[in-house]
Amino acid sequence: MARQPLCEVFGYPIDNVSPEAAKVRTARVCPFSDGSSPCRKDKVRSPLGVCSVYGSGQVAITCPSRFKQNSIIVRDAASFFFGPQAQYACLREVKLRDKNGKCKGNIDMVLVSFDAQGEIRDFGALEIQGVYISGNVRMPFEYYMANPQARTAMDWSKEPNYPKPDYLSSSRKRLAPQLLVKGGIFKAWAKRIAVAIDKSFFSTLPTLEKVDPASADIAWLVYDLKLDSEKKIYTLVNHEIVYTKFSESMEKIYGLELGDVSDFVKELKKKMGNSLAAHLSPKRD
Repeated sequence: MARQPLCEVFGYPIDNVSPEAAKVRTARVCPFSDGSSPCRKDKVRSPLGVCSVYGSGQVAITCPSRFKQNSIIVRDAASFFFGPQAQYACLREVKLRDKNGKCKGNIDMVLVSFDAQGEIRDFGALEIQGVYISGNVRMPFEYYMANPQARTAMDWSKEPNYPKPDYLSSSRKRLAPQLLVKGGIFKAWAKRIAVAIDKSFFSTLPTLEKVDPASADIAWLVYDLKLDSEKKIYTLVNHEIVYTKFSESMEKIYGLELGDVSDFVKELKKKMGNSLAAHLSPKRD
């Protein structure tokens, strides 16, 4: 376990105490949106400006806005949807409705390709998935923010509710249900979906069967954070793109690896214990 869980706060590693980092932290803005928009994560008046955390020797991206650095996810998704030469627009937070007009959620980004007359030719959905955190990440965040200059090397390892990435909840409770609904609708429309996810999170998913890009329904855009040790900043880089079919991917993510039935029977016998012998022993008159 790392001495403390915080990797980036308001876009900068916590040991970066440069004037630029201090300015952003004081203003509490998100440097990955337009550089001046306030961070609104968790609370508007007291935003939880944790972009990424340490977990099991890796960096895990916790905030979806962290993926927006340099618009790399948009370019990668557009290439999957339309090819490299298409003209396209990026629309954010688009409502997705069923045939009765009921909202089934928002699409993080919808990329729309258009022709010279501005007519829509095609579109695809881009979903962004950060990692959930178990434990309390606000406490070390507030402690650090109270004095960043003096607390870059803080030790949080003995504090209660030490925060860490919760990959299982992130996939089973968030990612899979959203993909099942939103991806299912786009699949029925014969439209594609891309999922931006970080390397550490993707590595915890079941092994997905890869297909060629032309026949894929989903592109998993897998990113990593590369540290520039001199500038003390992380840059979002493409680690790999994995192309899969929708149905097969959902079965893998939702699927369970079955245990041996004989092991379950042994567990039943263990639970029954002496009561099993009591049931089998002859009754006395």
